[in-house]
Amino acid sequence: METAARVALTEGLECVTLRRIADELAVRPGLISHYFPSAEDLVAEAFSVASTGELDALLPADRPDGTPTQYLARYFALSAGEAYDDISRLWINARHLSRYRPVLRDRVAEQERASDDRLEGLIREGVERGEFRTDDPRTAAIQILVVLDGLGAHANTDRSNRPEAVTRMAVTTAERALGLPHGALTDVPPPPGPH
Repeated sequence: METAARVALTEGLECVTLRRIADELAVRPGLISHYFPSAEDLVAEAFSVASTGELDALLPADRPDGTPTQYLARYFALSAGEAYDDISRLWINARHLSRYRPVLRDRVAEQERASDDRLEGLIREGVERGEFRTDDPRTAAIQILVVLDGLGAHANTDRSNRPEAVTRMAVTTAERALGLPHGALTDVPPPPGPH
């Protein structure tokens, strides 16, 4: 699955085929089809593995050290720029293909819920600790993710002359939605520990 997820991230879900993954692993395609009877199942699982890995890297479920503000600032720092482009392209690709592939459609919906839940959980924790102010953590999470998705939709285009207000749009949305002053999520030290 790591191989299939890597191919999906770097080349697109259309390149995740039983034969291609078998070639990458130097095995017969029959071995892959033993575990994944259809290419659609393999593609859906490759997307799930890649997007779960992305979510775990950007917003770990286990946050023993640090504050919600530190983890949210870290989330924005990691999700900005070219390092995030492959996963943005993968999401664009998966959403497009999911129109025609029911198994992938279910996985996309599952991964969207996982992202919503993870960010909502962090926001709830921030509200409980008095760091964030919102009456509706779920809506705040979805607002933030919609802006990030919108910005990610430009992963295939030149963004060199984007105004700072656009580049900072997801952070600004989060600061507003969470009752934080402007700049509260940009000059925050990272959470302690290995990340």
